[in-house]
Amino acid sequence: MEAVSRREHLIKIALDLFSEHGFHATGIDTVMEKAGMSKRTLYTYFRSKEELILAVLRHKDELLRRRFVTDLAEESPEIRLLAIYDIAEAWFNQKNFFGCIFISAIGEYADADSPIRQVCTNYKKLMRTYMLGLCIQLDIAKPEDLADALALLLEGAIVTAQVLQNAQAAQTARRIAKILIEDACRETTSRLIDSQLYV
Repeated sequence: MEAVSRREHLIKIALDLFSEHGFHATGIDTVMEKAGMSKRTLYTYFRSKEELILAVLRHKDELLRRRFVTDLAEESPEIRLLAIYDIAEAWFNQKNFFGCIFISAIGEYADADSPIRQVCTNYKKLMRTYMLGLCIQLDIAKPEDLADALALLLEGAIVTAQVLQNAQAAQTARRIAKILIEDACRETTSRLIDSQLYV
C-alpha cells in the first residue's frame, strides 16, 4: 500500500471509529488494530492523536462541501438550497449515521482555543457562507436572514435525526425551507412591483 493510500486508509478507519464511539472513547490502539497498522506506522503519518483527529475532520469537511458545492454546481440557487436537505436525508438514512462529527467534536473539545474546535467552527461557518452565497443569488431583500434561518433548520434536522433517530427530519426541514425561500422571493417581487407603481 502506497504512503498516500495508507494515510487515507488510516483517516477513513479513524473517521468511522470516532463517528460511532466518540473521540475520547476511541484510543489509538483501537485505531491501529482496526487499520491493521503498527503504532510506529501510525506515528509516521500523525505525530499525535490530536493531529489524526484534525486530519479526520478536514477530510470530512472536504467530502461534505464537495458534495454540496461541486455536485450541484449547475443547478439553480433554489434547487441547490433545497438539495442540501435531500443530501441530509440520504445521510440520515445511512446505517452508519451517528450524527454530525463536528458537533460531537465541539462537545468533547470545549476549549475555545482548541484547534479541533476551530476546525469544526470553520466548517459550520463555511456551510453558512455557502448558503448565504446562494441566497444572494436569489436576489432577495434580506439574504442574510434567510441564510441564518436555513442554516438553523439544517442544524436542527441533524440533531433531531441523531437524538430521536428520525430521518424524516430532513424532509420536514426541507418543506419549511421551501416556504421560507418562496416567501422571501415573493416579498422581494411585491416590493419591486410597489416601487414601480409609484415611479
